[in-house]
Amino acid sequence: MSSIEWGEFRLGDLFEVNSSKKIFHANTLENIYNEQISNSLPYVVRTTKNNGIVGYINENQIYANEANTLSFAQDTFTVFYQKQKYFTGNKVKVLKSKFDLKNSNVMHFLVACFQKVLANLSWGDGSTVTSIQQIKIQLPINKDGEIDFEFMESFVAELEAERVAELEAERVAELEAYLAAASLKDYELTADELSALSKFENYNWGEFRIGDLFIRLNTKKLPYKAKDLPVNVQDKFNLPCLTSSFNNQGLNYFAPRDGATILKNVISLPSNSDVYRGYFQSRDFTVLSDAYVIDWINKETKHKIQSYLFSLTSINKVTDLPIYSYKNKLGGWNVVRNKLIQLPINKDGDIDFEFMNNFIKAIEKLVIKDVVLYADNKIKATKSIVSSNQ
Repeated sequence: MSSIEWGEFRLGDLFEVNSSKKIFHANTLENIYNEQISNSLPYVVRTTKNNGIVGYINENQIYANEANTLSFAQDTFTVFYQKQKYFTGNKVKVLKSKFDLKNSNVMHFLVACFQKVLANLSWGDGSTVTSIQQIKIQLPINKDGEIDFEFMESFVAELEAERVAELEAERVAELEAYLAAASLKDYELTADELSALSKFENYNWGEFRIGDLFIRLNTKKLPYKAKDLPVNVQDKFNLPCLTSSFNNQGLNYFAPRDGATILKNVISLPSNSDVYRGYFQSRDFTVLSDAYVIDWINKETKHKIQSYLFSLTSINKVTDLPIYSYKNKLGGWNVVRNKLIQLPINKDGDIDFEFMNNFIKAIEKLVIKDVVLYADNKIKATKSIVSSNQ
């Protein structure tokens, strides 16, 4: 950048300063959506955040402003590049380039140069079309004294590539750490795991009553309703709460830990749902409503995560069925505990937990193998890119 020559240009020579085709006032809009839905466009106002976008609105698109233009807030003095068509609120001008600029990198460079000048202005200074046109900004020029759009494009592209490489390195490092912490870096199957896979179809199976294997755990009733709890962690509201939902393993709300029964490494089941699917809960949580938890009765056996996962699939085979719904209820523990499930047994007729553990470990390794190989390749490529940039 130090070797680049700069020239001064009047904004009116670079852009047409136009009024929005129509001003939409927030208090008269029927809906402002948080996410872009079909036929909606960004609603750009004078906010200094999120590219000036406060949401998305579904209005007649004949009033939409052109894509690939800049939005300029007249009293907050913020300018943003708008890649797609958009609607505006009050006091937002639309700046259309007088050059045939189709590259977003060039537009972002122009925004940065523009914003550098606007940083000296503040709310309440006021602006008119004429005053906006008179604003002067510094831009790189080539040897002929013309604006060097080519340099602007390549400069932003290089910055973007470096940023992408940094983000990629961060993600790969996180993935590598997770795989190591979860003991999933090793995807080579042991002899016992290979044996479990090969014997699965023809293994000996026994039938067991769920209530003879598992017990329902008692939990304290919480003094909250789901609608009153946050769906994200907020201060002391940091303990996931179980409901009958099948989204996010039934954990969609957060409550304080004080006074709650904190559970971990158990199986959760809904008692009043459209989908009666159980989940293994490996992290701290508590029960809120329309659900309950069960655990192995026999605590003399040190149950591994794999035995929970294996037995859970057997439980779901008799509970997670299309015949059960909110109208045609499965019922609570009194019904579920009497259902029969099949589990592998050894030569003595006892549940073969060793086989269950080896089989689930084998499945985990088969599933994770491609991820590990992908991560390893990404790590090598990322390290190569980072070292070449240094």
